[in-house]
Amino acid sequence: MAVLALTKENFKQTIESNNFVIVDFWAPWCEPCVAFTPTFEAAAAKNADIVFGMVNTEADPEIGNYFDVNQIPGILVIREQAGIHAQVGEIGAPAFDEIIKWAREYDMSTVHEFYKNEEVQKAVKINR
Repeated sequence: MAVLALTKENFKQTIESNNFVIVDFWAPWCEPCVAFTPTFEAAAAKNADIVFGMVNTEADPEIGNYFDVNQIPGILVIREQAGIHAQVGEIGAPAFDEIIKWAREYDMSTVHEFYKNEEVQKAVKINR
């Protein structure tokens, strides 16, 4: 699958429409970011079931600001609309492959339980 250019126009829809998304926060002036792009693209080609998207923090700073991205390159792994891993700094292909493997195997039941408890807490507050 091709890497998507994620912008403020399509970011939310992409996250809501896909169960597994990996986001690369980058900027054209960032040499490590540019050097990581082929690794990111190769991972996208090997993992067609995952949506890979890149956010240009210069063009769409609002997205980076929302996620408190203070350093780039940065990777955010999102499953079922929940961020489960964030990685800042340079990373090689073997380490990136391990992150993807870990994310595939991550037990989402803890995330489900967290959100279930959040909903219960909201309901309790409303009924008081």
